[in-house]
Amino acid sequence: MFEAEIELEKKESSIIPLLLVLVLAGLILGGIGGVVYMVVQTKRGVPEQEAATLIAKALKEEGPAKTHFHTGLVKQSVNEKPLDPHYKLWEKLGIIDYKLQKDKFSAKVELTAAGDKKLAAIDYVQKSKEDKDGTMLYVIPLAERKLVSITQIKMDGPNRAVVEYTWKWDPNEFGQAFDASGPMVKGFGTYERMALIDKYGAAFYGADPVKTTALLVKKDKGWEVAQ
Repeated sequence: MFEAEIELEKKESSIIPLLLVLVLAGLILGGIGGVVYMVVQTKRGVPEQEAATLIAKALKEEGPAKTHFHTGLVKQSVNEKPLDPHYKLWEKLGIIDYKLQKDKFSAKVELTAAGDKKLAAIDYVQKSKEDKDGTMLYVIPLAERKLVSITQIKMDGPNRAVVEYTWKWDPNEFGQAFDASGPMVKGFGTYERMALIDKYGAAFYGADPVKTTALLVKKDKGWEVAQ
């Protein structure tokens, strides 16, 4: 009986080191496997076409640059001034008829037939009636951000990638009129040009492409642009 117990203890004592060796080997192999995975995934990177698709989608989701105007009897308020230059610009474009009232603080603004037709040809124009004064609000997109090129993709680990890219504005007909470097906007005085840029959507839509970066992260469903 005593000899059997001794033999059992010998077997147990020999198994424990073996288990420790196996555990240690598993940890080492797991670590090597993890390193190999990281190296392979980092080298594999993000396909340029996939990065381009994700960036283009993100740019579109930012939404277009917009401007607005009202039709009806437009009265001066904190947010709306009939004498502001955007009404003059829309009138020059033939979109509205504009008649300043005798009080000099209100204007009768009507959409022209040609203006109605042109607005109908532009996607995503929003039209809504204002409850407070009965005027009609028009919100008009001017330009969208468009991807020009992917210039570099730099991996920052297996699940992160920094994408350098260029984009530029793609203006529609009205965006071209609201181009801050174009003849329509440059035809205004300094103060009015600043008002058009600060409040009414004018910008340098014809400018050269802009270079910037975005972070891509890999999740369960694949790569996506980090918010």
